[in-house]
Amino acid sequence: FGFNFNKYGVFPRTVKGLRGVFLTHFIHCDTKHLFNNSIPLMVLLSAVLYFYREIAFKVIVYGALLTGFFTWIIARDSYHIGASGIVYLLFSFVFFSGILRKHYRLIALSLIVIFLYGSMIWYVLPIEEGMSWEGHLSGFLVGLFFAVFYKNRGIVKEEFQFSASEIDTFFDEDGNFIENTDES
Repeated sequence: FGFNFNKYGVFPRTVKGLRGVFLTHFIHCDTKHLFNNSIPLMVLLSAVLYFYREIAFKVIVYGALLTGFFTWIIARDSYHIGASGIVYLLFSFVFFSGILRKHYRLIALSLIVIFLYGSMIWYVLPIEEGMSWEGHLSGFLVGLFFAVFYKNRGIVKEEFQFSASEIDTFFDEDGNFIENTDES
C-alpha cells in the first residue's frame, strides 16, 4: 500500500524503540508476512482460548508485552516487526503446558501442535537474514515461562453426568476407562 510503519516496531535498547513493545505485533512488512503469521495465530489462539479459557487473556496480553520487551532487551540494532513473537509464545505455551500438565487431551493437543508447527523451532536461531529470530526466541521463552508458571491452573475439563466417579465406577476423574480386575 506504500506505507512504511517499520519505525513503530521494536528498536532495541532505545526509549523511542519501547513503543514497539506495544505496536510491533500489529505491523507487518507485506501481505506475505501478514499471511504467514495469520494462519498459525488463528489456530493457536483458538486452542488457547478453548483449552485454557481461565488464563488465556493473561497468557496472550502479558505474553505479548513480555515478548516485545525481551525482544527490546536482547535483539540486534534493527527494527523488529510482526506477530510471530506471539505465534512462538502460543506455540511454546500450548506444547509445554500439555507436557507439564500430563492431561491426555492436552498432551494430544501438544502432539498436534508439534505436527503442524514443529518446524518453526529452527527459526529461534539466526538462520535467515532479515528475520527477527530474537522475537521468535523471546516468544518461545515467554511461552515456556507461562507454561511452567500456570502449570496448575486453567485446564478446561468437560463435565458429563456419567463422569462422576461415584455414579460410574468405570471411569476415573479424568474420564479415562478403568479396567475392573476384580473377579468375584
